[in-house]
Amino acid sequence: MSASRTVMARAMLPSDANPWGNVHGGEIMKLIDSCAGAAAQRHSRSKVVTARIDELSFVAPVIVGDLVTATASVNEVGRTSMEVGVRVEAENTLTGKVVHVASAYLVFVAIDDQGRPRQLPPLLAETEDERARMEAAKKRRELRLQRPRRPEA
Repeated sequence: MSASRTVMARAMLPSDANPWGNVHGGEIMKLIDSCAGAAAQRHSRSKVVTARIDELSFVAPVIVGDLVTATASVNEVGRTSMEVGVRVEAENTLTGKVVHVASAYLVFVAIDDQGRPRQLPPLLAETEDERARMEAAKKRRELRLQRPRRPEA
């Protein structure tokens, strides 16, 4: 698991926000998807595509000027798909205060050069925390598999 860990950070600019200085959720979502995709590629050593954003929770606002950091790692691996967890924090670089602003679970599929799913290498959980994350991811996968594949609008 630790080999897939990926950290990305960027300062939030006025172009990332609404007129009141609050950063658009879509900007945070883009950072989440980019960071999670990089973690998935690090594990699979192949191209990956986002198959699902299973859960995304915004828990605090982000404002212009914050340094936003996303940290992602692969939690569990199936035959061709994997779950990646992402935690996002915002730092006020003037005060040093860091706030948890969002968390997400995404599912990626590894693909070959023809765009077909390809088999993934196994994932090794080395610590108690990693084993707990893997077990929780297995439970989320079971719940995902019980849901309809294509929800009707």
